[in-house]
Amino acid sequence: MGSLRGKLLPPALAIVFSMLLCGVALVLSGANPFRAFGVMVTQLGDLSIVVDILNSTGIYYLAALAVAIGFQMNLFNIGVEGQYRVAGVVAAVFGGSFALPPGIHTLAIIIVAAIAGAAWAAIPAILKVTRGVNEVISTIMMNGLAIGLSAYLIRRDVFGELRGNNIRTPEIAESGWMPGIPVGSSGTIFGFGLVAILLGVAYWVMMNRTRFGFELRASGESNTAAAAGGVNAKKMILVSMLLSGAIAGLVSMPELLGRDHTFSLNFTAGIGFSGIAIALLGRNHPGGIAFGAVLWAFLDRSGLALDNVGVPREIVTIMQGSIVLSVVVAYEVVRRFDLAAEQRRVGRELGTVGGAA
Repeated sequence: MGSLRGKLLPPALAIVFSMLLCGVALVLSGANPFRAFGVMVTQLGDLSIVVDILNSTGIYYLAALAVAIGFQMNLFNIGVEGQYRVAGVVAAVFGGSFALPPGIHTLAIIIVAAIAGAAWAAIPAILKVTRGVNEVISTIMMNGLAIGLSAYLIRRDVFGELRGNNIRTPEIAESGWMPGIPVGSSGTIFGFGLVAILLGVAYWVMMNRTRFGFELRASGESNTAAAAGGVNAKKMILVSMLLSGAIAGLVSMPELLGRDHTFSLNFTAGIGFSGIAIALLGRNHPGGIAFGAVLWAFLDRSGLALDNVGVPREIVTIMQGSIVLSVVVAYEVVRRFDLAAEQRRVGRELGTVGGAA
């Protein structure tokens, strides 16, 4: 019971605190907080909005999974943003340049994206294991390089082409598309969302039912203890970064294969940084990450709903930021409360034993 409370109470406290903070901000700005929160909830009555939230949830889930793999090893992979952008443009160029049988074409694009993401993540991983370069610094620098590289690859004199006023990669043939789940006139749920679910299950199995997952968690908790047990810490760093990069490379796949079928400079940005916040919110657990991804997608969509009724959409950013900050504090408060309760329980038992003696 205490363990369940320790997992559920901190996020609940963080959400309540963020709502109170946003309520105060709304009152100070002259807006009605009850109206604002009411609009956020009633928007779910529009099925097209629900479809948008579900599609965004799958994308955020992939980004957070990529971050969580690094977190398990105590690695802060801030480079998910750059890894999915590089992987997206490479996979789009590959997919638009070849015509393969249906199914095989789609699978090939996915594999190329995963390899490209892993290859981009391999650079900071190698720098860390060979030169001790901090992955936070190297992945931040790699994000900047990724933006420049993706812009270069989309140039008209490289792989890009001009369509209207937008330069983009060649469009992927229909054989490379991934079918989704149509919801009538409300839109289509990305088929890659099912792949995201399967990856979440695979992540849980890997971390809890395999030797590799045990060694990964052991290395993250104590490199010294893991090394004493025969675990190669450098190998674990390299493998975990490659896995993180491979999952990050798939972040662009839902939109690329399910809707856009091409990559341009207007492709969705900022997903990698949201993934960091969601992984923190979900405590690296696939179930917690799923909750965080749904919440993040819901809040993102709420910004548009609030803007339509004259409420500052920036309130959503305040709520997202306060959730991340307060959840860290809440977990620490609950941890200390449980620790104090455990110490009191042990003290009572020792006192009982001493009195009996």
